[in-house]
Amino acid sequence: MSSRAPVPRILRSAKGISVSSEAPVPRTLRGKRRKWSPGAAPSPEIQTFLAPPLLSANRWRSESMEVARSPPTAGKFVVVGGGIAGVTCAEQLAVDFPSEDILLITASPVIKAVTNFKQVSKVLEEFDVEEQPSTMLENRFPNIKVIESGVKQLKSEQREFQKQLTQAKRIMIIGNGGIALELVYEIEGCEVIWVIKDKAIGNTFFDAGAAEFLTSKLIDEKSEAKIARKRTRYTTEGRKKEAQTKAHAGNIGSALGPDWHEGLDLKGTKEFSHKIHIETMCEVKNIYLQAEFRISEKKSLIFPKDHHNQSVTTDKEIWPVYVELTNEKIYGCDFIVSATGVTPNTEPFLCGNNFDVGDDGGLKVDDHMHTSLPDIYAAGDICTASWQPSPVWQQMRLWTQARQMGWYAAKCMAAASVGESIDMDFSFELFAHVTKFFNYKVVLLGKYNAQGLGPDHELLLRCTKGQEYIKAVLQNGRMMGAVLIGETDLEETFENLILNQMNLSAYGEDLLDPNIDIEDYFD
Repeated sequence: MSSRAPVPRILRSAKGISVSSEAPVPRTLRGKRRKWSPGAAPSPEIQTFLAPPLLSANRWRSESMEVARSPPTAGKFVVVGGGIAGVTCAEQLAVDFPSEDILLITASPVIKAVTNFKQVSKVLEEFDVEEQPSTMLENRFPNIKVIESGVKQLKSEQREFQKQLTQAKRIMIIGNGGIALELVYEIEGCEVIWVIKDKAIGNTFFDAGAAEFLTSKLIDEKSEAKIARKRTRYTTEGRKKEAQTKAHAGNIGSALGPDWHEGLDLKGTKEFSHKIHIETMCEVKNIYLQAEFRISEKKSLIFPKDHHNQSVTTDKEIWPVYVELTNEKIYGCDFIVSATGVTPNTEPFLCGNNFDVGDDGGLKVDDHMHTSLPDIYAAGDICTASWQPSPVWQQMRLWTQARQMGWYAAKCMAAASVGESIDMDFSFELFAHVTKFFNYKVVLLGKYNAQGLGPDHELLLRCTKGQEYIKAVLQNGRMMGAVLIGETDLEETFENLILNQMNLSAYGEDLLDPNIDIEDYFD
């Protein structure tokens, strides 16, 4: 593409970077089902929860961007966002176009890098997400030029949360997603009031049965050692240096990524392990500072000694902050943690541009990660998948999908820039996510909660308290999804059964019989 072609402007806004749609760039977006290429270097993603999303265009010039630094450099591709999707996309483009400059615009000097990538099965993958200074990315890929878009730096090594927690006797956690689940379990020596709007914990991931299995772990003292890592984890010298910076209250950044709490000592002032009270089916109504609460003459409650004890006792302790819930209960605490999920950060990009936007607020992309505007691509938290999906895949704003989308968007952009077509990556054939909650390995496959299957489905369950919880979702005798909690070693077998759509009607409940080694049976 000629460097004289009209160039899109990137205008800085309070929350990130907004883009105008004036210039031609590569066409083609997220395609359908493409086989995984083992040689492809895994790289990070672009998330929009706290950072600008991954919008990519071809042959944008940095002179047209209002950012903190404007080096006079042109790049064949521009990627906006330093999260898993954005960095993954930039890395793959740097590999595909080693002689071209790839511009990566990020709101922070720290980017999210995928390390220790491991392909567990055809679709399941494990990796670490590591915060690294952007200079490390430039050192690994000399043709990537990182531009920090005027947002001040992060307080990542000062560990403000850990510091606050060491002085806390009670905190309140609001939210029911992955970060809240991890945080509630990891915190020790501090009373935790957990506020969720659902009937059971982990509503995004689990049904009531799995939630009950996990809830029992919260009641018990944490005596067991942490689950062993099957992948090594490392840190870097450069990270320490770059992180010696100060935070700005209005900073935005990318999502935390898996293992975000590793290395943090999440310990309060008290000597007990777990002390957790869950308030279900409610949300925050009002928040009062200490002086405001005194004037209101309202009464707060003590920390419930028994979850089933409904007796009301006024709390005599004076707290820095008080929270009134929609169930009319009021609790005092040292501080509040809001862990309420991921929101597509599309606002900086919508002004002056006619993007198609999904019902969830994300930018609609087709099966080649292409938005509704020419040559503009999106991946990660900012995008809404708008193609006809596989019957056993759904979009969830998770780290694994961010990495997959970022990598695939780069391949689509590369193919489009040379006039080639590309098939969709195989990772979009089956939803697959592996993580860890409450020290249990958790694997989610396909329609693991029977999403969209209607009443015409059946569930097979096997539960051994304290060890494993297995749920298989079947429809018309075919496995459509599964939840595996614990070291079940069934993930690859169940993945194959879902992908092959083999009729399992003849096996009935024997499918989960612990005395039958179904791994060998279906091998």
